[in-house]
Amino acid sequence: MMRFVLCLCASLFLAGCASHSGDDLQPKTVGSVNLKRYQGTWYELARLPMYFQRNCAQSEARYTLLPDGDMSVFNRCLTPEWKWQEAKGMATPQVPGKTDKLWVEFNNWFTALLPGVAKGDYWVLYVSDDYKTALVGSPSRRYMWILSRTPTVSADTREDLLSRARQQGYDTTRLIWRTSDKQMAKTSQ
Repeated sequence: MMRFVLCLCASLFLAGCASHSGDDLQPKTVGSVNLKRYQGTWYELARLPMYFQRNCAQSEARYTLLPDGDMSVFNRCLTPEWKWQEAKGMATPQVPGKTDKLWVEFNNWFTALLPGVAKGDYWVLYVSDDYKTALVGSPSRRYMWILSRTPTVSADTREDLLSRARQQGYDTTRLIWRTSDKQMAKTSQ
């Protein structure tokens, strides 16, 4: 019975992640992403609350471009207890040939049970010209991540990314910021 309840809750949650309307009020994406330049490691600077990341103090994602145009995804998060949690998956273009809107699906028991159902929107809303910072979100505006190639950015860069998120209609007052190494060290003492 408990497994059924967990499956039901997970399906409702993931259906909410994957669903979106076709209205003009959706956030605007960058139009095209050079996936070869996008691949590599990105550090999460901030995110809107997400159940699957509820215990993450620091998160990072590694993307690897595959010959077929899909990307392998390796996410990991460091908990306040200094334990790594990891997830592997795939990112595929929602529309063949377009690289700014991807479906992301992780390899777990739920996707094994219901393949193709548990995929979430990954819309690239902004990527800097040098591919050092990015803003990614869902069209529902329920989820959003501020990403960087480094674990920290300047105050000006941070404010620029926040401004871009607000312009797209995301609630930046609810952001959960990356816990610094210094803060992590204090909590482990």
